[in-house]
Amino acid sequence: MYQDKKVVFSGVQPSGVLTIGNYLGAIKNFAYFSDAYHCYYCVVDEHAITVRQMPADLRRRTYETLALYIACGLDPEKNTLFVQSHVSAHAELGWILDCYTMFGELSRMTQFKDKSAKNADNINAGLFTYPTLMAADILLYQTELVPVGVDQKQHLELSRDIALRFNQVYGDTFVVPDGYIAKETAKIMSLAEPTKKMSKSDENENAVVRILDPRDTIIRKFKRAVTDSGSEIRAAEDKPGVTNLISIYGAFTGKSVPEVEKEFEGKGYGDFKLAVGEVCADALAPVQAQFARLSADKAYLETVMKQGAEAAAHDAARTMSKVRRKVGFIELKR
Repeated sequence: MYQDKKVVFSGVQPSGVLTIGNYLGAIKNFAYFSDAYHCYYCVVDEHAITVRQMPADLRRRTYETLALYIACGLDPEKNTLFVQSHVSAHAELGWILDCYTMFGELSRMTQFKDKSAKNADNINAGLFTYPTLMAADILLYQTELVPVGVDQKQHLELSRDIALRFNQVYGDTFVVPDGYIAKETAKIMSLAEPTKKMSKSDENENAVVRILDPRDTIIRKFKRAVTDSGSEIRAAEDKPGVTNLISIYGAFTGKSVPEVEKEFEGKGYGDFKLAVGEVCADALAPVQAQFARLSADKAYLETVMKQGAEAAAHDAARTMSKVRRKVGFIELKR
């Protein structure tokens, strides 16, 4: 393990084309840690199969997600970039931690309730134990800091509880992780229903802006974005549509809410929505260009996957050796 630097871990599911919510709330923030921390950024394909996936689509999106990591500024020389299923320790530790996670804890997870409602014909055990596998992802690397969205905060708290419980039984084994939530971009909302989080699985294409959407599509979607009664451009609880657009504009420009409100003082919703669409499209253009170059070089992406998996597996092995010994498993010398 890298003793000279603290550890950051996070991951994104390859279960759909990533949105600006994934970009602003997660991936864009990942690069901030690359110099000061040792960072593990994982494509969490094992999590993705809690919902039925077309195998060919899952493989394609796994490549795409890794390419987007790099296109969004994650240098493979500075970060350990890998695919979850390439490091078997994730699944192994997930099972062990299942045995230290209470049924009642998992049954209280709001995401399980939400996903069960959406997938009533496939409420599988993996969907239920998903948070324990997430805990294994984090604890495997002795992670100090986890960049997460607001919707994953409950899962992170469970990871902390599991680490504390295991440490209490067996002594100091896992670092108890803290979360990092970027306040200004913690949760990007749907353009069609601004009281709901923007989701890559949303069937309404006008609700979602995807990182790879063409420029004219991005601008069209923002022009159609739901706003609120009145015409004043200000952030307020009774103006969720405008508040969401202000948040997005601020995230892409680096401006605070008061600065955005002042910039558009006296202007109409039409001008504002066009401006948000343009800054979004401008910011994503270099990401899209880099993604296109990377996607054309499958051999390079597989090299990154292989090197990342080898590095992650090497570091994970130290934690697993300690865990196996503490729970009473026999390890054969290799």
